[in-house]
Amino acid sequence: MTFKRVFGIVTDSVGIGEASDAKDFGDVGADTLGHIGDFYKGNFKVPNLQKMGLSNIRPENPIEGVPVAEAPTGYFGKMHEISVGKDSMDGHWEMMGLPVLEPLGFFPQGFPQELIDKLEKFSGRHIIVNKPYSGTDVIHDYGEHQMETGDLIVYTSGDSVLQIAAHEDVIPLEELYKICEYARSITIDKPYRIGRIIARPYVGPDKDHFTRTANRHDFALEPTDETDMDRLKQLAWTCLPLERSTISSLAMALRMAFILNQTMTGWTRRLKTPKKTFTASALRTWWTLTPCTATVVILKATVKP
Repeated sequence: MTFKRVFGIVTDSVGIGEASDAKDFGDVGADTLGHIGDFYKGNFKVPNLQKMGLSNIRPENPIEGVPVAEAPTGYFGKMHEISVGKDSMDGHWEMMGLPVLEPLGFFPQGFPQELIDKLEKFSGRHIIVNKPYSGTDVIHDYGEHQMETGDLIVYTSGDSVLQIAAHEDVIPLEELYKICEYARSITIDKPYRIGRIIARPYVGPDKDHFTRTANRHDFALEPTDETDMDRLKQLAWTCLPLERSTISSLAMALRMAFILNQTMTGWTRRLKTPKKTFTASALRTWWTLTPCTATVVILKATVKP
């Protein structure tokens, strides 16, 4: 069967059960979809995924509210990464044929002072926090201080990331991005080798009304070898990545790209693109950026005459 167009959709963090290495990451018992089904007590409704075979992945313990399909319309399965970590970027690269076999840098106690000193010297701004933190909690707890002082909020998470938050009225986006670009340039190799540097701008008058904006920008490591995107390009395929932000530098290999955010404009373009006519093309959509140990991947391709 020949396909004129292929669509690949990735939903990060939508796991369907722990992987065999869950204990290495503190994820024993992880089961996002199963827990959501349990929470809604049979009222969890995903009819299209159900028809494609979502619960057929685990027929011995189907997701509550999502019965096993008698005649599934899609192919289904549960895959196990061979990459050495669980960072979102690890999964993205591996799905594109480039597993991450060298661990990325993680900093559960905060970043080394040497790195902080370099960022302060370059930016001319003091850095605060420097520890793992929820992105919404950190601007609630330190956002007003940041507005008053002009300091940079630097924090990390369970992923290999260095995130820099600043109020858009205090530090212009151009300046914030420039700082992040510098951070990216000095954390590519060991001893840091950080997967992503993320600009996290926010707005609002006070801690109870701060919100993160769609101007988030991710500066990811460059792929270390050829990816499926490169191979598709070599075969003269047109690839259209519809991304929330530049989370994946795989887009560098593509002939065409839309860089989108979570605004309605971004989602409208996502929904309109499949209705357009284009030949021998691939579409890839990233939704979220949180890691998961086991991810559901269901692929469906349709023939278009």
